[in-house]
Amino acid sequence: MYEPFPGNYVWNLSVNLCLNMGGVMGEIDPANAQVRGIANSNANDGTEAFFSAWGELADRVRGLAAQDDAAGHHYSAAEKYARAAAYYITAERMQSRDFGPRKAMYATMLDTMGRFYANSELGATRVEFPYAGTTLSAVFIPGWGAGPQPCMIFCNGLDSTKEMVTLALRDRFAKRGIATLVIDQPGVGEALRLHELTAIYDTERWASAAVDYLQTRTDVDSRRIGMMGWSMGGYYAPRALAYEPRFALGAVWGGNHDWGGHQRARLEREGDMPVPHYWDHVMWVWEQPDLKRFMALMEKVNLNGHLDNIRVPFLVTHGGNDRQIPLRYAVQSYEQAVNSPDRELKVFTEREGSIEHCGADNMEPVQSFIGDWLALRFERMGRS
Repeated sequence: MYEPFPGNYVWNLSVNLCLNMGGVMGEIDPANAQVRGIANSNANDGTEAFFSAWGELADRVRGLAAQDDAAGHHYSAAEKYARAAAYYITAERMQSRDFGPRKAMYATMLDTMGRFYANSELGATRVEFPYAGTTLSAVFIPGWGAGPQPCMIFCNGLDSTKEMVTLALRDRFAKRGIATLVIDQPGVGEALRLHELTAIYDTERWASAAVDYLQTRTDVDSRRIGMMGWSMGGYYAPRALAYEPRFALGAVWGGNHDWGGHQRARLEREGDMPVPHYWDHVMWVWEQPDLKRFMALMEKVNLNGHLDNIRVPFLVTHGGNDRQIPLRYAVQSYEQAVNSPDRELKVFTEREGSIEHCGADNMEPVQSFIGDWLALRFERMGRS
């Protein structure tokens, strides 16, 4: 993994995620240079300086995109809007929940992504669907070719957003004829930031609402809807897959079998933290007033006793050098899915790449592997 801030895993992870979203080294390095000295303290200190340096970069690139847009150069504008959004995402996610300026930057990021959708050939659109008396938001990326098409519901992890997933994934599933619905489930993105919808352990509730929505679309084959997630989505997605019978298959981009138990380990400093201000962040996500009650809730956030309910094809992938989530969690998810008729565990090696958490070192190998695995199985199912 590229490590511009030696010894600071959180900041290094953030930069690598940005590179996978399409960030450009020549733009990123000058922004990093402004905060390199601060990064040597700890993961929480200096995040506001990071916010300023990367925010200035994002504003500059967005301004260039707007010039291209006004001139009618839509392809050029799309490329710049996408990069600007990636920089906004990276700066905003590093901040504490109480840092006021992050709200305005998040709104600017959403607007920038809307401009990217309007100018891009990706065909992505922001959509909403009903959930628990309100709505959840998502990005729908159509697959290439004639429909109706199979579709994967893609959920986030602990702190990613639908825009991060969209920029990282782009057309890698689409070109294989697979549509994708990338959702901001409760606990992330718009659901958390704009609607105060916090995370729940019984994830089939929001996953079923997403299936309900897809079944209203004539361009989606309702018999070929799958579920997947990355990072903490390695808990969310299999849990949903176990209890929503309409799913045709499922995949995990980074195993996370016992995320609740891993929090106990983190109290003892086992494993690297994924975000600054970690404990405050997770209590915000799960709407818990203190660490004691948060840890009590975490007893429910594991997959033990659930995965024998999975009765469809099931893929688990994991990076061989994941410093954030132990490989054993991926193995546990694979081993406990005993009733899946077609299960596979894929651990990425140094030779292949994608060895860090969710392939932060290089997402292409894991994206391509999952895409090929899904395409083959959807093809075997045939059209409805």
